[in-house]
Amino acid sequence: MKYPPQLVDPMREELTRLGVEELRTPDEVEDVLDDREGSVMVVVNSVCGCAAQNARPAVELALEHDVTPDRSVTVFAGQDAEATEKAREYFTGYRPSSPQIALFSDGSLRHMIQRHEIEGRSAEEIAGDLKEAFEEHCGAVA
Repeated sequence: MKYPPQLVDPMREELTRLGVEELRTPDEVEDVLDDREGSVMVVVNSVCGCAAQNARPAVELALEHDVTPDRSVTVFAGQDAEATEKAREYFTGYRPSSPQIALFSDGSLRHMIQRHEIEGRSAEEIAGDLKEAFEEHCGAVA
């Protein structure tokens, strides 16, 4: 279901204002995830309440950490369906989930946070998981 832009745009901006790059087409996803160098966080954004209450705020807190991915990108489930489907092709071994946060390093999926790991947890707890994954899989210091 596609929601009207006036509802979805603030949810998009919650991530893009942090410098998270929005990918809206399959080609844009391929351009980023076919690049085998460095680290990339992929946030599957969503209209659901746990995205607003937990996932997007967790991403914001995690990106304040000293160690962060080289790139942070997002696709929007239910809005940019083809881009989201393409991103999920890279999430080998994981079922689709919205929201969902993947971390790649040198072209390999290294860490995944699924919706069931987001629901019922605070943004701070989720951010803590992301920060640990950044420290383990991202070499650059912000």
